Amino acid sequence: MATIKVENITKIFGNRPKEALEMLKEGISKDEILEKTRNTVGVNNASFEIAEGETFVIMGLSGSGKSTLIRCMNRLIEPTSGEVWVGEDNITKMKPEELRNFRRHKQAMVFQKFALFPHKTVAENVSFGLEIQGLGEEERMEKALEALDLVGLKGYANQKPGQLSGGMQQRVGLARCLAVDPEILFMDEAFSALDPLIRKDMQDELLALQSKMNKTIVFITHDLDEALKLGDRVAIMKDGIIEQIDAPEDILRNPKTEYVARFVEDVDLSKVLTAEGVMVKAKAVARPKDGPRMVLRKMREAGISGIFMVSRDDELIGYINADNAKKAVEADQKDVENILERDLVTTSPDKTLNELFELMATASIPVAVVDENNKFKGLIIRGSLLSGLVKEEYSHDDE
Repeated sequence: MATIKVENITKIFGNRPKEALEMLKEGISKDEILEKTRNTVGVNNASFEIAEGETFVIMGLSGSGKSTLIRCMNRLIEPTSGEVWVGEDNITKMKPEELRNFRRHKQAMVFQKFALFPHKTVAENVSFGLEIQGLGEEERMEKALEALDLVGLKGYANQKPGQLSGGMQQRVGLARCLAVDPEILFMDEAFSALDPLIRKDMQDELLALQSKMNKTIVFITHDLDEALKLGDRVAIMKDGIIEQIDAPEDILRNPKTEYVARFVEDVDLSKVLTAEGVMVKAKAVARPKDGPRMVLRKMREAGISGIFMVSRDDELIGYINADNAKKAVEADQKDVENILERDLVTTSPDKTLNELFELMATASIPVAVVDENNKFKGLIIRGSLLSGLVKEEYSHDDE
């Protein structure tokens, strides 16, 4: 079950929303509705699902409707029509007290402006949400210190916000949200006010935190590079409409609309696409029980000149060259221990193509892609690496 389900959310600002909504259903444009009713379409019929533990990025230029959409999801803004579900709970039908409890316990929000209390210490700022929940002071401080440690601010508990840099203040804002241990973290342009270097550091920090926390995160940004870096999936908005929802790699390689194609046309794919996206599955693998004859047979059947050996649990063990396997057969050897190459060039699935070029330049055999447990996922060959840099052209025939 998806953690969040957004169904046909529309938001119209103005005093004639019902009339404007009917016009919208008839296919009348946003500009024409504004001209005839003086009502503004903020979000137009948005629908999507966000899985538990997913980082879902909503991006678009100013006025695209992205911030309005995220506020409809926790009802800081009341949708004109549509529904938002979190698990079995219909957020759009909640009464005021139910909604307050949802905001206090299940979600937290990080804003572009840090919104810290200047007269309170860092620890007091972080524990504020816990105070609203009614927790005692000792428990509040304990959780606040844990959250500060998590965001790398251990030792700053008694400082005032004015004594911290902008990046550190944003970390305090993030720690304040994490202290209440929410199921969902909403982040609205959270890093937009930071200097470029600090912003990059905060992006890296969020990725590291997410690998530990596995929260459901909805992140708003107008920056394409930030969206591609952080998002498991990215929704691109224009004039209140979601143009495309896809994994970053799919958006770059296969834009669904002309607008999305223009958005991504200047992106350097080598800095964004990863090993996982260009690797190929092995046509065959060897197992420890295989002798030289079996290994050579597998290579012949697959039409390959070398083969990786993996364990029963798919852990990478080594590589065998066809010429060496043939020599072992001629020498009547029963195992491949003497011809097994164990010193291999490997890469993680998230390595960018830019980083892979250097690896490929020094590798005499295909580069093996392995996960954090050394499980063999696939291999990188020069052809797949180069084809990864080719974008698919958008055309009306794709529609």
